[in-house]
Order: sequence, then structure tokens, then C-alpha cells
Amino acid sequence: MTLPSLSPDHALFLDFDGTLTDIQDDPDTVALPQGGAEALVALSARIGGALAVISGRDVMDLQTRVPQELWRIGGHGLDVASPGETAKRHEGSAPYDLLNGVRGIEARHPGSRLEEKGRVLAFHYRQIPEHADHIEGELRRLLSDFPSYRLQSGKMVFEAKPSEANKGAALARMMSAPPFEGRTPIMVGDDATDEDAMKTALEIGGTAIKVGAGETVAPYRMDDPQAVWSWLSEKW
Repeated sequence: MTLPSLSPDHALFLDFDGTLTDIQDDPDTVALPQGGAEALVALSARIGGALAVISGRDVMDLQTRVPQELWRIGGHGLDVASPGETAKRHEGSAPYDLLNGVRGIEARHPGSRLEEKGRVLAFHYRQIPEHADHIEGELRRLLSDFPSYRLQSGKMVFEAKPSEANKGAALARMMSAPPFEGRTPIMVGDDATDEDAMKTALEIGGTAIKVGAGETVAPYRMDDPQAVWSWLSEKW
């Protein structure tokens, strides 16, 4: 299947982990490939600044990994930093009882790791994948007492997110304001959390590209982040 070409009329939304970078056992070691930052800045200029990196990472973390000349959307859409703006995290944290409960689950599963991202809690289990079903069950039972939160499954991670932390809603908001307004969106992502944004892009007349294996609403697919970088450089 021939991938869509980029044009000056597009708005481009790119996930970070698993899309622009390979997934790593330690998320703190993840970085753009050599020359990647410069390539994204140049591409953003070609499409009038309508390029955003949209990630589940905390926006404070994301801004250390992508150029400040770009739009950066962190926390699954909770926080947005415009080009040149120093990112600021949305104030607040997960409810105390929820955080305490998730810490207890972490303590019962050595090898797991809780990552606090403001109001979003990411529970990594890459080191103990055989415990995934048990961990998911514990988290779902805990979250049943917190109706404003939902559990999202990702690649070796479960995320407890407030309902407004939604990449699709974030994409829709961005598309209603400059420089994205009036353009055709393309969403590129690899994980379940990206599907919301893909659906939104399709609903408003754009398209989406899935990176890697797995079910998707996207009409296009690429194998891995290396293919994404080839597309970004070749499909202009």
C-alpha cells in the first residue's frame, strides 16, 4: 500500500515512543536518532509549523527529548507547549488513595515500576511480562473506586488516566486553532493510546498511520520507527 505524501496543507501529529524512537527497556534512555531533531524542525517549517509531537510522557520529560521549536503535547493531551515555550505540567496529581493503592501493587510485584506523570500513573511491567494479567486485574479492581479514571493498556505498561487525558480530544482541540486550523491531519502512532487520535483524524477528514503490528483503525501501516523516518524524508 502506497503511503500518503506530505504536503504544505497537512497537519502532522507524531507519537514519540515506538513511533519516532524504538521502545527501550528503560524509558529514560530513549532519544531521537542522530539528526532527528533537525529533520523535525525543518519539516515543521515546510508545513507552516503545524507539526506536533503528542505523547503519553509527562510534558516536562518530553521537552527534554524533542526540540522546543515544535509543538509538544504531553500527558496524553493534558499539557501543551507551543514552539519556543517552556513546558509546564498541568497542576495536580493522582488522588492520594489511588496513588497509594498503585504503590502497593508495585510493592507486591518486584520488577515492576510505577512512573508518576502528574495525574497520570504509568505502571511498567516489562521485566515481569508473565504477571501482566494479574497486575491488570489488581489495577482494574483498584480503579473501580475512581470513576473519573480509566485504565489504558499499552506496550508493557498499564496507565491509569483521568478521562480528559485523551489524545483524540487533544488532536481535535489543536485542529481548531492556528496553525493547524483548516489543514488535513495525519496521525502517526504505534500504541493503543494513539488509536483515539487516529479515530479523530479520520473523523475530520484526515488519515492515520499505524506503526508496527496490532489492530488499528488506521488505513496505512509502517513496520517500525526506521520506516517512519524514511517516510518523513521521502514522502514530501
